[in-house]
Amino acid sequence: MSDDAKDARHQDRMQRKKAVVDQKIADAKTRRGVLLVNTGIGKGKSSAAFGVLARALGNGLSAAVVQFVKNRSGTGEEAFFRRASDIRWHVMGEGFTWETQDRERDAAAARKAWEQARVYLADASIDLVVLDELTYAFKYGWLDLDAALADLAARPPMQHVIVTGRAAPQALIDAADTVTDMDLVKHAFKAGVAAMPGMEF
Repeated sequence: MSDDAKDARHQDRMQRKKAVVDQKIADAKTRRGVLLVNTGIGKGKSSAAFGVLARALGNGLSAAVVQFVKNRSGTGEEAFFRRASDIRWHVMGEGFTWETQDRERDAAAARKAWEQARVYLADASIDLVVLDELTYAFKYGWLDLDAALADLAARPPMQHVIVTGRAAPQALIDAADTVTDMDLVKHAFKAGVAAMPGMEF
């Protein structure tokens, strides 16, 4: 096939694709807040959420972050985002469960974090709520899933929510508008590379 024929074929395919995409854009008329879930065993669930957080702040939206497992301030993302004027940030976990080894302490921290999250989920002035590592609270039975789903469903109509963490329960996946399951192909830690600033925290 000649280059001219290849060019013509490509242009024809792209014109047909453009027509399909343009029609989908025209059909998407609903404007409301969406619930996103980033789950799976791969790296990047929280990182993806913070990327959307940057996008939201860049568009003039207000935001709140509640972290359910992390117990350390001073991460790169927190240091960066705290410079923004329209963000609330709460580090409310007790740390990794294999470090705490205290189920009731972890559950109490999760309940306290959820009470903070509920404040934002009831506040129409908050455009985006990031519930980082919330799925673990369901996995370990720290929070009632049905009650949490009811709170998420009752949030202000234009409020967006991002939930991160492994093993998202099916009911949460069913309630979500967009779900990304991040798979693990390869991770430097398995080759003995330490967690690096700017990459892992």
